[in-house]
Amino acid sequence: MKILVVGTGYVGLVSGACFAEMGHHVICLDIDHEKIMLLKQGKIPIFEPGLKELVERNVQAERLLFSTDYKSSVEASDVCFIAVSTPSQPDGSADLSYVFQAANQIAEEMNGSKVIVNKSTVPVGTCKEVEKLIKLKLQQRGKRYAFHVVSNPEFLKEGDAINDCMKPDRIIIGTKSTRAAELMQELYSPFNLSHDRILIMDPASAELTKYAANAMLATRISFMNEMAGLCELVGADITKIRKGIGSDKRIGYSFLYAGVGYGGSCFPKDIQALRATAKKEEYKTPLLDAIEEVNQRQKNVLNTKILDYFSSELEGKTFAIWGLSFKPGTDDLREAPALNLIRFLLENGALVRLFDPVAMTKAKALFKKSPQIQWCKNEAMAATGADAICLMTEWKQFRFIDFSEILPLMRGRAFFDGRNQYHPAEMGAKGFDYFSIGQPVVLGAKASVEIASVS
Repeated sequence: MKILVVGTGYVGLVSGACFAEMGHHVICLDIDHEKIMLLKQGKIPIFEPGLKELVERNVQAERLLFSTDYKSSVEASDVCFIAVSTPSQPDGSADLSYVFQAANQIAEEMNGSKVIVNKSTVPVGTCKEVEKLIKLKLQQRGKRYAFHVVSNPEFLKEGDAINDCMKPDRIIIGTKSTRAAELMQELYSPFNLSHDRILIMDPASAELTKYAANAMLATRISFMNEMAGLCELVGADITKIRKGIGSDKRIGYSFLYAGVGYGGSCFPKDIQALRATAKKEEYKTPLLDAIEEVNQRQKNVLNTKILDYFSSELEGKTFAIWGLSFKPGTDDLREAPALNLIRFLLENGALVRLFDPVAMTKAKALFKKSPQIQWCKNEAMAATGADAICLMTEWKQFRFIDFSEILPLMRGRAFFDGRNQYHPAEMGAKGFDYFSIGQPVVLGAKASVEIASVS
């Protein structure tokens, strides 16, 4: 099948490469000429494990092409995916201007029957709006081509997007057209051989399914973060509570980790858009409002712990920040909790030593050159001379650090773990004053004395 994917961000580029891998002929189009030029040179503008190799393989096989030309790309395609950005507007609603621009350009260049697929995350009713736009454009052109607009939301996790695309949990297809449904089932058949994952529904339900899924996951995160705050007040341990409730098969363990809040391009934006849709319909959503409120509060939890530990005297103190991206496996810094902490420390006169395995280049573009900031090559360099370490992203390489080599490099011994990566008692025994989320505080000197007395 001949496919056009408009937009070469996370969704568009990953989807296009995976369609090509399954044997389809794919054109990935973007109006950003520089990005397309880089892609043609084999340079991937985003970090996603396995994506570079996948793109290279399919470009060599001539199943994957890159273009900025709508006319030739639309004319050569049977199915046109719209996978462009839908950023938040000031009121929280989704900005659909890129979606409508793409739809308008597709309609302008249509040369026959097409299926237009909304892959972007869009609010309920967008399929209808796109259909109206295309119909009007064709009328203006004096053309009567048959077309169908389908909702096909993506469910890709950054850091594991290739696997999610190739082995999807579900494939949502929103359409009332039997012909369009059959075509989409044919398109996705290579992804669907071992298990029937395709769910056909109306466009409005498909559009809302995407938002509902992200809202449910965000709810679980915020719930655990709220429980973590209560744990700290009553002396309970959130990690033990996670095991206690996660073992219930009705609940499960996924997305029950306490931390410094969620970030990224999806959860914050989609919660705001869902709330905006409800507000437009004059429907109150106190639960959605609370999810957002808890998450914003959670991003400041480490700030408070740091102020308490240093008696609010942060000027001149040095903090090593391990991890900058909003989650491991990506260089995406959008809404990353680490950025909130860094800005807080800088505003209070502290010095920061920053390290992330893949997000350093993007992070440098966000901060002006400052004597308060030092960019480091590894964890040890960041920890050198630091009064405290703050772990903000749970990269795998941070799991088995030799802390016997790290602690002597530091000026202080405080460790603020924003992801509950380590065990409090073990960190205390290593000599750290260890602070995490919803777990007991352990002071290194006291822990060492207690261990020595037991021995």
